[in-house]
Amino acid sequence: MASNTRELRRRIRSIRNTAQLTRAMKMVSAAKLRRAQDAMMGARPYAAALKRTLAGVARRSDPSLNPLLVEREQKVVDLVVVTADRGLCGSFNANIIKRAEAWRTEQERAGREVHLTLLGRKAADYYRRRPHVKVRETITGYAREVSVGMARKLAEKVEQRYLAEETDGVYLAFNEFKSVIAQRVIVEPLLPFDEIEKTLAEQEGGEAPSTAHVDYIYEPEPQALLAKVISRFLAFEVYHALLESTAAEHAARMTAMDSASRNASELIDKLTLEMNRLRQASITTEIIEVVSGAQALG
Repeated sequence: MASNTRELRRRIRSIRNTAQLTRAMKMVSAAKLRRAQDAMMGARPYAAALKRTLAGVARRSDPSLNPLLVEREQKVVDLVVVTADRGLCGSFNANIIKRAEAWRTEQERAGREVHLTLLGRKAADYYRRRPHVKVRETITGYAREVSVGMARKLAEKVEQRYLAEETDGVYLAFNEFKSVIAQRVIVEPLLPFDEIEKTLAEQEGGEAPSTAHVDYIYEPEPQALLAKVISRFLAFEVYHALLESTAAEHAARMTAMDSASRNASELIDKLTLEMNRLRQASITTEIIEVVSGAQALG
C-alpha cells in the first residue's frame, strides 16, 4: 500500500513538472504569435492587391514582353512545401504534409513530373525517408527570422528554373492563419500567371478580377517595368506564405500546449483522488487492526 502511494506521488510530481513546461511554452508561443500575427495581417492587404494587379497585367499584356508571362503545357511542376522546424504544435505539420502528398499524387496521376522544395525540418525529415520523391532543395531554420531577403533568394531560384524551362509551373503549399484555433492548408499557384488568374476567378465566383479590364500605360518601358514588378511579386508571395505559416505555427503550438496543460491538470486530479483513496483505505485497515487487537485482549 505504501509503495503504491509513493508511486502515485512520484507520478503526480512528474506530471506537475511537465505541466509547468507546457504552460511556459504556451506563454512563449502567445508572445511570438502576437508579433507574427501583426506582421502577417500587415502583409495581407498588399499581397492581395499585388496579386490582383499582376493577374490583370498578365491578362492584358503581350506574353512577349516577359518570358514569365508565357503559358506552356505543364509537364514538370514544382511544389514549395512550408512546414515548421519543430513539433509540439498539434496536427500542423501532419496536415500540410498530407495535403502536399495528395497534391503530388494527383499531379503524377495526370502525367506530370513533380519536384519539391522543402522549407522546415519536419518536411525534410519526412521526405528523407522517401528517397523516391524528387526534392530540389531543403531549407531549415527559416522560422527564426522570416525576412524578405530570404524570400527573395528563394523566389529568384524559382524564377530562374521557370526561365530555364526546368519547370512549367510553381505552387506553394502552406498553412494559412484563420484564427488562434484554426488554420487552413492551401496550395496556390505562383507561376504561371494564368493559373493565378484562374484561382482568383474561382474565389470570386467565376468572375475575372476587376483589374483585368483596366488598360495600362507603362512607364518606363514595359519590359523593364514588368521584369521588376514580377520579381517583386514572386518574392512577396513567398514572404507572405512564410508569414502566414509562422503565425499559424505559433497559434497551433499555443493551442496544443494549452490542451496539454489542461490534460495534465485533469490527470493530476485523477491521480490525487486515487492516492487519497489508497491512504483512506490504509488508515481504515489500521484502525480495524487496532480495534480487533483491543477486542482480543479485552
